[in-house]
Amino acid sequence: MPPEFSLDVAVVGGCGRVGLPLALTLAESGLRTAVYDIDHAAVEQVVNGVMPFSEDGAQPVLSRILPQGLLRATSDPSVLGQAEAVIIAVGTPVDDRRRPDTTALESAVDVCRTHLRDGQLVILRSTVFPGTTAFLEKAFGDTGKAVDTVYCPERIAEGRAMTELRELPQIVGGRTKPVRDRAARLFGRVGPETVHLTPEEAEFAKLATNAWRYMTFAIANELFMVANDHGLDYARVRAGLQYGYPRAAGLPAAGFAAGPCLPKDTAQLAAFAGRSFPLGPAALEVNETLPRYLVRRLADRYDLGNATVGLLGMSFKQDSDDVRDSLAYVVREELERRGARVLCTDPHVTGDPSLRPLAEVLDAADVLVVTAPHTEYRGLVTRVPAVDVCGVLDEGCRSAWEAAAGGAADLYAAGTGRLSAEGVGHSPARTG
Repeated sequence: MPPEFSLDVAVVGGCGRVGLPLALTLAESGLRTAVYDIDHAAVEQVVNGVMPFSEDGAQPVLSRILPQGLLRATSDPSVLGQAEAVIIAVGTPVDDRRRPDTTALESAVDVCRTHLRDGQLVILRSTVFPGTTAFLEKAFGDTGKAVDTVYCPERIAEGRAMTELRELPQIVGGRTKPVRDRAARLFGRVGPETVHLTPEEAEFAKLATNAWRYMTFAIANELFMVANDHGLDYARVRAGLQYGYPRAAGLPAAGFAAGPCLPKDTAQLAAFAGRSFPLGPAALEVNETLPRYLVRRLADRYDLGNATVGLLGMSFKQDSDDVRDSLAYVVREELERRGARVLCTDPHVTGDPSLRPLAEVLDAADVLVVTAPHTEYRGLVTRVPAVDVCGVLDEGCRSAWEAAAGGAADLYAAGTGRLSAEGVGHSPARTG
Protein backbone atom coordinates (compact mmCIF):
# COMPACT_ATOMS: atom_id res chain seq x y z
CA MET A 1 0.00 0.00 0.00
CA PRO A 2 1.34 3.48 -0.79
CA PRO A 3 2.85 5.00 2.36
CA GLU A 4 0.82 8.21 2.08
CA PHE A 5 -2.40 6.39 3.00
CA SER A 6 -2.84 5.76 6.71
CA LEU A 7 -6.05 3.77 6.14
CA ASP A 8 -6.91 0.94 3.79
CA VAL A 9 -10.66 1.68 3.51
CA ALA A 10 -13.13 4.42 4.41
CA VAL A 11 -16.88 3.83 4.07
CA VAL A 12 -19.22 6.75 3.38
CA GLY A 13 -22.54 6.06 5.08
CA GLY A 14 -20.52 3.67 7.17
CA CYS A 15 -22.87 3.48 10.14
CA GLY A 16 -25.81 2.30 8.01
CA ARG A 17 -27.21 -1.16 7.48
CA VAL A 18 -25.15 -1.67 4.30
CA GLY A 19 -21.99 0.23 5.17
CA LEU A 20 -21.35 -0.91 8.73
CA PRO A 21 -21.48 -4.71 8.21
CA LEU A 22 -19.13 -4.26 5.25
CA ALA A 23 -16.77 -2.09 7.30
CA LEU A 24 -16.79 -4.62 10.13
CA THR A 25 -16.02 -7.46 7.75
CA LEU A 26 -13.19 -5.55 6.08
CA ALA A 27 -11.71 -4.61 9.45
CA GLU A 28 -12.03 -8.18 10.66
CA SER A 29 -9.96 -9.25 7.66
CA GLY A 30 -7.15 -7.03 8.91
CA LEU A 31 -7.73 -3.86 6.87
CA ARG A 32 -7.44 -0.51 8.62
CA THR A 33 -10.98 0.77 8.22
CA ALA A 34 -12.87 3.98 8.97
CA VAL A 35 -16.60 4.66 8.81
CA TYR A 36 -17.75 8.18 7.99
CA ASP A 37 -21.37 9.12 8.64
CA ILE A 38 -23.34 12.33 9.17
CA ASP A 39 -25.55 10.51 11.72
CA HIS A 40 -23.73 11.70 14.83
CA ALA A 41 -25.76 9.49 17.18
CA ALA A 42 -24.91 6.35 15.21
CA VAL A 43 -21.24 7.35 15.07
CA GLU A 44 -21.22 7.81 18.86
CA GLN A 45 -22.74 4.36 19.33
CA VAL A 46 -20.10 2.73 17.15
CA VAL A 47 -17.32 4.62 18.93
CA ASN A 48 -18.69 3.22 22.20
CA GLY A 49 -18.82 -0.30 20.79
CA VAL A 50 -22.58 -0.52 20.37
CA MET A 51 -24.31 -1.56 17.14
CA PRO A 52 -26.89 1.11 16.13
CA PHE A 53 -29.18 -1.59 14.71
CA SER A 54 -29.69 -5.33 14.89
CA GLU A 55 -27.52 -7.47 12.61
CA ASP A 56 -26.77 -11.10 13.38
CA GLY A 57 -23.15 -11.61 14.38
CA ALA A 58 -22.15 -7.95 14.11
CA GLN A 59 -21.94 -6.98 17.78
CA PRO A 60 -19.24 -9.56 18.68
CA VAL A 61 -17.13 -8.43 15.72
CA LEU A 62 -17.45 -4.77 16.68
CA SER A 63 -16.52 -5.54 20.27
CA ARG A 64 -13.49 -7.51 19.12
CA ILE A 65 -12.00 -5.19 16.50
CA LEU A 66 -12.40 -1.83 18.27
CA PRO A 67 -9.71 -2.58 20.90
CA GLN A 68 -7.42 -3.74 18.08
CA GLY A 69 -7.57 -0.29 16.47
CA LEU A 70 -8.78 -1.70 13.15
CA LEU A 71 -11.98 0.37 13.04
CA ARG A 72 -12.72 4.01 13.73
CA ALA A 73 -15.94 5.96 13.33
CA THR A 74 -16.19 9.68 12.65
CA SER A 75 -18.32 12.49 11.26
CA ASP A 76 -15.19 14.28 10.01
CA PRO A 77 -15.05 13.94 6.20
CA SER A 78 -11.31 14.57 6.09
CA VAL A 79 -10.89 10.89 6.92
CA LEU A 80 -11.80 10.13 3.30
CA GLY A 81 -8.51 11.52 2.10
CA GLN A 82 -6.58 9.13 4.32
CA ALA A 83 -7.85 5.88 2.76
CA GLU A 84 -6.61 4.10 -0.32
CA ALA A 85 -10.15 2.92 -1.07
CA VAL A 86 -13.34 4.91 -0.46
CA ILE A 87 -16.64 3.01 -0.54
CA ILE A 88 -19.89 4.98 -0.98
CA ALA A 89 -22.79 3.16 0.69
CA VAL A 90 -25.51 5.78 1.12
CA GLY A 91 -29.22 5.24 0.62
CA THR A 92 -30.88 5.79 -2.76
CA PRO A 93 -34.62 6.13 -2.13
CA VAL A 94 -37.37 7.06 -4.56
CA ASP A 95 -39.62 10.09 -4.19
CA ASP A 96 -43.42 10.26 -3.99
CA ARG A 97 -43.61 9.82 -7.77
CA ARG A 98 -41.35 6.73 -7.58
CA ARG A 99 -38.51 8.57 -9.25
CA PRO A 100 -34.95 8.04 -7.95
CA ASP A 101 -33.99 10.55 -5.27
CA THR A 102 -30.23 11.04 -5.60
CA THR A 103 -29.90 13.78 -2.98
CA ALA A 104 -27.90 11.70 -0.50
CA LEU A 105 -25.69 10.28 -3.24
CA GLU A 106 -24.99 13.71 -4.70
CA SER A 107 -24.05 15.00 -1.24
CA ALA A 108 -21.70 12.06 -0.74
CA VAL A 109 -20.08 12.69 -4.13
CA ASP A 110 -19.57 16.36 -3.27
CA VAL A 111 -17.87 15.40 -0.02
CA CYS A 112 -15.65 12.90 -1.79
CA ARG A 113 -14.68 15.39 -4.49
CA THR A 114 -13.39 17.73 -1.80
CA HIS A 115 -11.18 15.18 -0.07
CA LEU A 116 -10.09 12.70 -2.76
CA ARG A 117 -6.40 12.37 -3.61
CA ASP A 118 -4.39 10.86 -6.45
CA GLY A 119 -4.16 7.10 -6.38
CA GLN A 120 -7.44 6.40 -4.61
CA LEU A 121 -10.05 3.82 -5.58
CA VAL A 122 -13.71 4.87 -5.27
CA ILE A 123 -16.24 2.05 -5.03
CA LEU A 124 -19.92 2.87 -5.43
CA ARG A 125 -21.93 0.39 -3.33
CA SER A 126 -25.34 2.07 -3.39
CA THR A 127 -28.12 0.72 -5.60
CA VAL A 128 -28.37 3.03 -8.63
CA PHE A 129 -29.81 3.09 -12.12
CA PRO A 130 -27.52 2.46 -15.12
CA GLY A 131 -25.34 5.42 -15.99
CA THR A 132 -24.71 6.61 -12.43
CA THR A 133 -21.17 5.23 -12.26
CA ALA A 134 -20.37 7.01 -15.52
CA PHE A 135 -21.59 10.23 -13.88
CA LEU A 136 -19.23 9.60 -10.95
CA GLU A 137 -16.33 8.89 -13.28
CA LYS A 138 -16.85 12.27 -14.92
CA ALA A 139 -17.41 14.06 -11.61
CA PHE A 140 -14.19 12.74 -10.14
CA GLY A 141 -12.32 13.18 -13.42
CA ASP A 142 -13.26 16.86 -13.48
CA THR A 143 -11.34 17.34 -10.24
CA GLY A 144 -8.10 16.54 -12.04
CA LYS A 145 -7.35 13.78 -9.53
CA ALA A 146 -6.12 10.38 -10.71
CA VAL A 147 -8.92 8.32 -9.20
CA ASP A 148 -10.22 4.89 -10.20
CA THR A 149 -14.01 4.40 -10.02
CA VAL A 150 -15.87 1.09 -9.93
CA TYR A 151 -19.40 -0.13 -9.17
CA CYS A 152 -19.77 -3.08 -6.76
CA PRO A 153 -23.42 -3.47 -5.65
CA GLU A 154 -24.26 -4.84 -2.24
CA ARG A 155 -26.02 -8.20 -2.44
CA ILE A 156 -26.66 -9.12 1.18
CA ALA A 157 -29.99 -9.76 2.90
CA GLU A 158 -30.45 -7.55 5.92
CA GLY A 159 -29.78 -9.56 9.07
CA ARG A 160 -27.48 -12.00 7.27
CA ALA A 161 -24.82 -9.56 6.09
CA MET A 162 -21.99 -10.86 8.26
CA THR A 163 -22.44 -14.33 6.77
CA GLU A 164 -23.31 -13.48 3.19
CA LEU A 165 -20.43 -11.05 2.72
CA ARG A 166 -18.17 -14.05 3.27
CA GLU A 167 -20.18 -16.45 1.12
CA LEU A 168 -21.60 -14.60 -1.89
CA PRO A 169 -19.60 -13.67 -4.99
CA GLN A 170 -19.07 -9.93 -5.40
CA ILE A 171 -20.06 -8.24 -8.65
CA VAL A 172 -17.34 -5.86 -9.79
CA GLY A 173 -18.32 -3.38 -12.50
CA GLY A 174 -15.23 -1.60 -13.78
CA ARG A 175 -14.46 0.18 -17.01
CA THR A 176 -11.02 -1.41 -17.45
CA LYS A 177 -9.34 -4.60 -16.34
CA PRO A 178 -6.83 -2.85 -14.03
CA VAL A 179 -9.67 -1.08 -12.22
CA ARG A 180 -11.71 -4.29 -11.93
CA ASP A 181 -8.69 -6.19 -10.68
CA ARG A 182 -7.97 -3.54 -8.07
CA ALA A 183 -11.49 -3.76 -6.63
CA ALA A 184 -11.40 -7.55 -6.87
CA ARG A 185 -8.27 -7.65 -4.72
CA LEU A 186 -10.03 -5.62 -2.03
CA PHE A 187 -13.15 -7.79 -1.98
CA GLY A 188 -10.98 -10.88 -2.19
CA ARG A 189 -10.15 -10.20 1.45
CA VAL A 190 -13.72 -11.07 2.46
CA GLY A 191 -15.51 -13.02 -0.30
CA PRO A 192 -14.99 -16.26 -2.20
CA GLU A 193 -14.84 -14.84 -5.75
CA THR A 194 -15.75 -11.91 -7.97
CA VAL A 195 -17.86 -11.59 -11.11
CA HIS A 196 -16.63 -8.96 -13.59
CA LEU A 197 -19.08 -6.81 -15.56
CA THR A 198 -19.12 -3.34 -17.04
CA PRO A 199 -20.44 -0.62 -14.70
CA GLU A 200 -23.73 -0.39 -16.59
CA GLU A 201 -24.19 -4.17 -16.57
CA ALA A 202 -23.51 -4.28 -12.83
CA GLU A 203 -25.96 -1.44 -12.15
CA PHE A 204 -28.66 -3.16 -14.19
CA ALA A 205 -27.92 -6.53 -12.58
CA LYS A 206 -28.64 -5.20 -9.08
CA LEU A 207 -31.94 -3.63 -10.09
CA ALA A 208 -32.94 -6.71 -12.09
CA THR A 209 -32.25 -9.02 -9.14
CA ASN A 210 -34.47 -7.10 -6.74
CA ALA A 211 -37.20 -6.49 -9.31
CA TRP A 212 -37.30 -10.19 -10.16
CA ARG A 213 -37.65 -11.15 -6.48
CA TYR A 214 -40.31 -8.52 -5.92
CA MET A 215 -42.30 -9.71 -8.93
CA THR A 216 -42.25 -13.34 -7.73
CA PHE A 217 -43.81 -12.19 -4.46
CA ALA A 218 -46.39 -10.23 -6.41
CA ILE A 219 -47.34 -13.37 -8.33
CA ALA A 220 -47.81 -15.26 -5.06
CA ASN A 221 -49.88 -12.48 -3.52
CA GLU A 222 -52.04 -12.18 -6.62
CA LEU A 223 -52.67 -15.92 -6.64
CA PHE A 224 -53.47 -15.83 -2.93
CA MET A 225 -56.08 -13.10 -3.36
CA VAL A 226 -57.68 -14.81 -6.38
CA ALA A 227 -57.80 -18.16 -4.58
CA ASN A 228 -59.15 -16.67 -1.38
CA ASP A 229 -61.89 -14.77 -3.18
CA HIS A 230 -63.06 -18.05 -4.70
CA GLY A 231 -63.02 -20.11 -1.51
CA LEU A 232 -59.74 -21.87 -2.25
CA ASP A 233 -56.83 -22.32 0.15
CA TYR A 234 -53.68 -21.01 -1.54
CA ALA A 235 -51.45 -22.74 1.00
CA ARG A 236 -52.94 -26.16 0.23
CA VAL A 237 -52.81 -25.50 -3.50
CA ARG A 238 -49.18 -24.40 -3.30
CA ALA A 239 -48.16 -27.37 -1.17
CA GLY A 240 -49.90 -29.75 -3.53
CA LEU A 241 -48.49 -28.38 -6.76
CA GLN A 242 -44.95 -28.24 -5.33
CA TYR A 243 -44.92 -31.77 -3.95
CA GLY A 244 -42.51 -33.81 -6.06
CA TYR A 245 -42.62 -31.17 -8.79
CA PRO A 246 -39.32 -29.20 -8.92
CA ARG A 247 -40.50 -26.77 -11.61
CA ALA A 248 -42.87 -25.22 -9.04
CA ALA A 249 -40.31 -24.97 -6.25
CA GLY A 250 -39.78 -21.25 -6.78
CA LEU A 251 -43.39 -20.25 -6.11
CA PRO A 252 -43.37 -18.35 -2.77
CA ALA A 253 -45.99 -18.31 -0.07
CA ALA A 254 -48.11 -15.20 0.19
CA GLY A 255 -47.06 -12.39 2.49
CA PHE A 256 -46.11 -8.74 2.76
CA ALA A 257 -43.34 -7.77 0.33
CA ALA A 258 -41.92 -4.52 1.61
CA GLY A 259 -38.88 -2.84 3.09
CA PRO A 260 -36.35 -0.34 1.79
CA CYS A 261 -35.00 -2.38 -1.12
CA LEU A 262 -37.31 -4.48 -3.28
CA PRO A 263 -40.13 -1.97 -3.95
CA LYS A 264 -37.69 0.90 -4.30
CA ASP A 265 -35.41 -0.90 -6.73
CA THR A 266 -38.35 -2.12 -8.79
CA ALA A 267 -39.49 1.50 -9.02
CA GLN A 268 -35.95 2.58 -9.99
CA LEU A 269 -35.87 0.03 -12.80
CA ALA A 270 -39.32 1.16 -13.95
CA ALA A 271 -38.14 4.77 -14.01
CA PHE A 272 -35.07 3.77 -16.00
CA ALA A 273 -37.00 1.58 -18.46
CA GLY A 274 -39.97 3.86 -18.95
CA ARG A 275 -42.95 2.23 -20.66
CA SER A 276 -40.96 -0.87 -21.63
CA PHE A 277 -41.26 -2.39 -18.13
CA PRO A 278 -45.00 -2.68 -17.29
CA LEU A 279 -44.46 -5.65 -14.97
CA GLY A 280 -42.66 -3.46 -12.43
CA PRO A 281 -45.52 -1.02 -11.72
CA ALA A 282 -47.95 -3.94 -11.79
CA ALA A 283 -45.95 -5.74 -9.08
CA LEU A 284 -45.94 -2.59 -6.96
CA GLU A 285 -49.70 -2.32 -7.31
CA VAL A 286 -50.30 -5.96 -6.33
CA ASN A 287 -47.98 -6.06 -3.32
CA GLU A 288 -49.19 -2.75 -1.94
CA THR A 289 -52.81 -3.85 -2.37
CA LEU A 290 -52.47 -6.86 -0.05
CA PRO A 291 -52.74 -4.91 3.28
CA ARG A 292 -55.89 -3.15 2.11
CA TYR A 293 -57.30 -6.43 0.81
CA LEU A 294 -56.87 -8.06 4.23
CA VAL A 295 -58.54 -5.16 6.01
CA ARG A 296 -61.39 -5.18 3.54
CA ARG A 297 -61.98 -8.90 4.11
CA LEU A 298 -61.90 -8.33 7.86
CA ALA A 299 -64.45 -5.55 7.48
CA ASP A 300 -66.72 -7.96 5.62
CA ARG A 301 -67.00 -10.08 8.79
CA TYR A 302 -66.40 -7.72 11.70
CA ASP A 303 -67.74 -4.43 12.90
CA LEU A 304 -64.29 -2.91 12.99
CA GLY A 305 -65.62 0.30 14.53
CA ASN A 306 -66.32 -1.70 17.69
CA ALA A 307 -63.38 -4.09 17.53
CA THR A 308 -59.86 -4.21 18.97
CA VAL A 309 -57.38 -5.59 16.44
CA GLY A 310 -53.93 -6.78 17.48
CA LEU A 311 -51.07 -6.58 14.98
CA LEU A 312 -48.25 -9.05 15.59
CA GLY A 313 -45.00 -7.68 14.17
CA MET A 314 -44.28 -4.20 12.84
CA SER A 315 -40.92 -4.64 11.12
CA PHE A 316 -40.87 -5.26 7.39
CA LYS A 317 -39.36 -8.76 7.59
CA GLN A 318 -38.87 -11.74 9.85
CA ASP A 319 -36.81 -11.27 13.03
CA SER A 320 -35.72 -7.74 12.07
CA ASP A 321 -35.86 -4.44 13.94
CA ASP A 322 -36.19 -2.44 10.72
CA VAL A 323 -39.58 -0.78 10.20
CA ARG A 324 -38.67 1.19 7.07
CA ASP A 325 -41.51 0.98 4.53
CA SER A 326 -43.19 -1.78 6.51
CA LEU A 327 -46.67 -2.60 5.25
CA ALA A 328 -47.72 -3.38 8.82
CA TYR A 329 -48.17 0.35 9.28
CA VAL A 330 -50.43 0.45 6.23
CA VAL A 331 -52.57 -2.24 7.87
CA ARG A 332 -52.72 -0.13 11.05
CA GLU A 333 -53.72 3.00 9.14
CA GLU A 334 -56.44 1.17 7.20
CA LEU A 335 -57.87 -0.36 10.38
CA GLU A 336 -57.86 2.96 12.21
CA ARG A 337 -59.49 4.62 9.22
CA ARG A 338 -62.35 2.14 9.65
CA GLY A 339 -62.65 3.00 13.34
CA ALA A 340 -60.88 -0.01 14.86
CA ARG A 341 -58.82 0.21 18.02
CA VAL A 342 -55.41 -1.14 17.01
CA LEU A 343 -52.79 -2.55 19.37
CA CYS A 344 -49.34 -3.29 17.96
CA THR A 345 -46.50 -5.44 19.28
CA ASP A 346 -43.07 -6.48 18.07
CA PRO A 347 -40.29 -8.26 20.02
CA HIS A 348 -37.52 -6.80 17.85
CA VAL A 349 -38.51 -3.16 17.29
CA THR A 350 -37.33 -0.60 19.83
CA GLY A 351 -37.91 3.12 20.17
CA ASP A 352 -41.62 3.05 19.30
CA PRO A 353 -43.62 4.00 22.42
CA SER A 354 -46.89 2.88 20.83
CA LEU A 355 -45.89 -0.79 20.90
CA ARG A 356 -47.39 -3.01 23.60
CA PRO A 357 -46.22 -6.27 25.18
CA LEU A 358 -47.41 -9.38 23.37
CA ALA A 359 -49.37 -10.64 26.38
CA GLU A 360 -51.32 -7.38 26.57
CA VAL A 361 -52.21 -7.52 22.88
CA LEU A 362 -53.28 -11.16 23.06
CA ASP A 363 -55.45 -10.42 26.08
CA ALA A 364 -57.20 -7.34 24.68
CA ALA A 365 -57.66 -8.16 20.98
CA ASP A 366 -60.88 -9.37 19.41
CA VAL A 367 -58.97 -10.48 16.31
CA LEU A 368 -55.26 -10.78 15.50
CA VAL A 369 -53.35 -10.13 12.28
CA VAL A 370 -49.82 -11.52 11.82
CA THR A 371 -48.03 -8.68 10.05
CA ALA A 372 -44.45 -9.98 10.40
CA PRO A 373 -43.47 -13.68 10.50
CA HIS A 374 -41.24 -13.46 13.57
CA THR A 375 -39.91 -16.68 15.04
CA GLU A 376 -41.53 -15.80 18.36
CA TYR A 377 -44.98 -16.25 16.81
CA ARG A 378 -44.46 -19.76 15.48
CA GLY A 379 -46.97 -22.11 17.03
CA LEU A 380 -48.63 -19.32 18.98
CA VAL A 381 -51.97 -20.42 20.44
CA THR A 382 -54.64 -17.74 20.46
CA ARG A 383 -58.12 -17.53 21.97
CA VAL A 384 -59.42 -15.23 19.20
CA PRO A 385 -59.50 -15.42 15.40
CA ALA A 386 -56.10 -14.86 13.75
CA VAL A 387 -55.42 -13.73 10.19
CA ASP A 388 -52.05 -15.19 9.23
CA VAL A 389 -51.03 -14.74 5.62
CA CYS A 390 -47.40 -15.19 6.69
CA GLY A 391 -47.95 -18.82 7.62
CA VAL A 392 -46.34 -18.89 11.08
CA LEU A 393 -49.22 -19.98 13.30
CA ASP A 394 -50.39 -23.52 13.81
CA GLU A 395 -52.86 -24.98 11.37
CA GLY A 396 -55.37 -24.90 14.20
CA CYS A 397 -55.85 -21.18 13.60
CA ARG A 398 -57.09 -21.84 10.09
CA SER A 399 -60.72 -22.22 11.09
CA ALA A 400 -60.50 -18.92 12.96
CA TRP A 401 -59.51 -17.12 9.77
CA GLU A 402 -62.30 -18.77 7.87
CA ALA A 403 -64.71 -17.44 10.48
CA ALA A 404 -63.16 -14.01 10.19
CA ALA A 405 -62.87 -13.70 6.44
CA GLY A 406 -65.50 -16.06 5.18
CA GLY A 407 -63.18 -18.15 3.05
CA ALA A 408 -60.07 -20.22 2.89
CA ALA A 409 -56.70 -18.54 3.28
CA ASP A 410 -52.95 -19.06 3.50
CA LEU A 411 -52.84 -19.47 7.27
CA TYR A 412 -50.11 -21.88 8.03
CA ALA A 413 -46.72 -22.89 6.72
CA ALA A 414 -47.38 -24.92 3.61
CA GLY A 415 -46.44 -28.55 4.10
CA THR A 416 -46.88 -28.66 7.89
CA GLY A 417 -49.15 -31.56 8.52
CA ARG A 418 -51.11 -31.69 5.27
CA LEU A 419 -48.66 -33.23 2.80
CA SER A 420 -45.47 -33.58 4.89
CA ALA A 421 -43.45 -32.62 1.84
CA GLU A 422 -39.79 -31.91 2.52
CA GLY A 423 -38.66 -28.54 1.28
CA VAL A 424 -42.16 -27.11 1.21
CA GLY A 425 -42.41 -24.41 3.83
CA HIS A 426 -42.09 -20.74 4.52
CA SER A 427 -41.53 -18.21 1.83
CA PRO A 428 -38.07 -16.73 1.34
CA ALA A 429 -37.25 -13.56 3.21
CA ARG A 430 -38.80 -10.60 1.45
CA THR A 431 -35.76 -8.39 1.26
CA GLY A 432 -33.07 -7.43 -1.16
